[in-house]
Amino acid sequence: MLKKIFFSLLFFSSLQLSAQVLSLREQARVVDELMGDRLNNLLPSLMEKNKVDMWVLISREYNEDPVLKTMLPAEWLFARRRTILVFYNNPAKKQLEKLAIARYNVGEHIKAAWDMKQFPDQWEALIDLIRSRNPQQIAVNMSKNYGHADGLDHTEYTEFMEKLPAAFKSKVVSAETLAVNWLETRTEREMQIYPQLVAMTHKIIEVGFSEKIITPGITTTDDLVWWFRQKIRDLGLETWFHTSVAIQRSDSMSFEHLRSFSNRPKDEVIIPGDLLHVDIGITYLRLNTDCQQHAYILKPGETGLPPALQQAFEKANRLQDILTSNFVKGRTGNQILSASLAQAKSEGIKASIYTHPLGFHGHAAGPTIGMWDQQGGVPGSGDFPLNYNTAYSIELNAATFIPEWKKEIRIMLEEDGYYDATGFRYIGGRQKAVYLVNRPKG
Repeated sequence: MLKKIFFSLLFFSSLQLSAQVLSLREQARVVDELMGDRLNNLLPSLMEKNKVDMWVLISREYNEDPVLKTMLPAEWLFARRRTILVFYNNPAKKQLEKLAIARYNVGEHIKAAWDMKQFPDQWEALIDLIRSRNPQQIAVNMSKNYGHADGLDHTEYTEFMEKLPAAFKSKVVSAETLAVNWLETRTEREMQIYPQLVAMTHKIIEVGFSEKIITPGITTTDDLVWWFRQKIRDLGLETWFHTSVAIQRSDSMSFEHLRSFSNRPKDEVIIPGDLLHVDIGITYLRLNTDCQQHAYILKPGETGLPPALQQAFEKANRLQDILTSNFVKGRTGNQILSASLAQAKSEGIKASIYTHPLGFHGHAAGPTIGMWDQQGGVPGSGDFPLNYNTAYSIELNAATFIPEWKKEIRIMLEEDGYYDATGFRYIGGRQKAVYLVNRPKG
C-alpha cells in the first residue's frame, strides 16, 4: 500500500515543470510551414547537388516510405490508398515541379496531377508524366545501407517496373544519397526551434533527477522510468523510445553494455551512493532529441560528488571534446571514429563511441560514427561523409576504475549537437556536472 500511494504521488508531483508546448492546431501550422520551406527552398538544391532530375516516391496507406512520411502535411497521419509523389527539377526552366499522382493535393505545396478520366489506372498516369518530362534519371528509394532510404517495397517496385516502358528502365537509379541528404539536412527555421526541444528534454531530466521525485530507499528505477514517460505525455509531447534508468554502485556487478539498456533488473530500489543514468528522448514538431545524463545519490554526510566519480565524469566530457574536434566536412563516420578513438587512447581514456545523426528520426540517416559493438567501424552508413547543416546525438562512454568501489564504471553521455560551416556546437549545452540528489536542507 505504501508503494502504491507513493507511486501515485510520483506521477502528480513536479507541477512546477513548465514547457511552451503548442496546441495541436499550432503544431500543425508550424509543421506545414517547416515542410513548405524544405520543399520549396531545400529540395531543389539537393536534387541539383545529386544530379537527379526526377525523384519518384511510392507508398501505400499504413506502409509508408520513411521519406515520403516526412513530406506529408500535418493533417495527414498516413498516406492515402496509394500515394505517389514526383519531383521534377526542370533544367530548362530551372523550376522544381512538385506533383502527386493522387486524387487530391498533398498539402499546399504538392499538387495533384492525376486526370482520372483520362487515366483511370494510376500507374498509367505516372507513366504519362514520366514520358512528358523525359528525365535523365528516375531516382527511387532503394538502399542497402539505410532503412530510411529503402522505402519502395517489393510489390510497388515490381508493378512500377512492369508498367515502365523499356526505354526508361535503364534510367531507374537508387535515390539513397538524395534521400539521406533530405533527411539529414536541418534548415535555418528548424534550428531556431531545436533548442526548445533540447531545453525541454533537459528540464524533464533535471526534475526527474531531484528530491521532488526520488526518495532514496523507496523510489525504484522503474518508478522513475514511468514518471519520465508519464511526464512527457502530460506535457503534450511524445517519446520515440522507452526511457531507461540504470544504476552503477559499489557492488560486485561489472559493467555490461546490454544490461544498462535492455537486460537491467526492474524495480531496483535507489539508495544512497548510487550513480544513476537515464536515456531519454522526445518527439515534437517531427523532430527528435536523444539525451543521456547522470545523477548521484548523496550518502549521509556527503555534500558533493566523490572525487573519483568527478574525475570519471570529467574524462567523459573530455571524450566529447575529442570526438567533436574531429568533425570535419567530408570525413566519413568511420574516419571520425578512428581518429577520435586513437586520440582518446593517446590521452589514456578508455573510450567507446556510438554517435548517430538526429532529426526526423532518433537514429537518423547520415554518417554513423561507431556502434557500441562495432568500434572498428560500421560498413555502409559509417562510410557516409559528414555534411554541413546536420544534427547529431553525441553518444559515447568513458571507462574509469573507481578505487573505492574496486571496479570499473562507465560514464555514459549523450547530448544533441549541430554541425555547420562555423563548426560544431551543442544545441542546448551539455551536462558538465552530475546532478546531486538527497542534498541536505538548509
